[in-house]
Amino acid sequence: MNRRDALSRVALIMGGTVIGAEALLSGCKTSTKYGESLNFTPDDTAYLNEIAETIIPKTDTPGAKDAKVGEFMEIMVKDCYEEKDQKTFLEGMKKLDEASNKKNGKSFMESTPEQRKALLIDLDKEAKDYAKNKKQDDPNHYFTLMKQLTLTGYFTSEPGATKALRYVAVPGRYEGCIPYKKGDKAWAT
Repeated sequence: MNRRDALSRVALIMGGTVIGAEALLSGCKTSTKYGESLNFTPDDTAYLNEIAETIIPKTDTPGAKDAKVGEFMEIMVKDCYEEKDQKTFLEGMKKLDEASNKKNGKSFMESTPEQRKALLIDLDKEAKDYAKNKKQDDPNHYFTLMKQLTLTGYFTSEPGATKALRYVAVPGRYEGCIPYKKGDKAWAT
C-alpha cells in the first residue's frame, strides 16, 4: 500500500481530510525552512504526549504515550507543516492550557484525566463548529491539527498498528471478501 492510500484510510477514520497531507504525500523536503526556528522542550513533549494520551488512552491496547505520539507531533510540525500551521499549532498549545485554566482552574498537566477528557470533548466540538464556518483562507483549528497528528502518529506506529489493529507482517494471498464479525479490529495497512 502506498502513502496516498494510507492517508486516505486515516482520513476516513477521522471523518475528513488530513491537514499537512501534502507534506506526507510528497515527503518532507529538507530544503524548506519550516522548522528552523522551532524548538520543542522536553516539557512540550510531555505536554503533547498527555494530550495524545487523553485522545487515545491506554486500555487493553497501548496508548498514545506508548507510541511516542508527542515526539511524532514535534517532528511533523517542525519538518512538514507550513509556517501558518506551525504558528497555529504552537499558539494552540498555549490556548489549550488557557482553556484548561479557565474550565478547571488549573493547567492541563495538573488536571485529572476526567477533566482533560471533558476539556478535549469541548475543544473537539469547538473545532467542528469552526470547520463548518471556516473560509478557505482561514487558519486550521489548533485542536484539529493536534487530533489529526495524534491519530496519524498512533495508527502508523508499531504499537498502534500491531496491537490496536489487526496486523499481518507478510500477508498471504489476496482475499477480497473476508467475513466481518462484530467487534473485530480494523486491519493495519
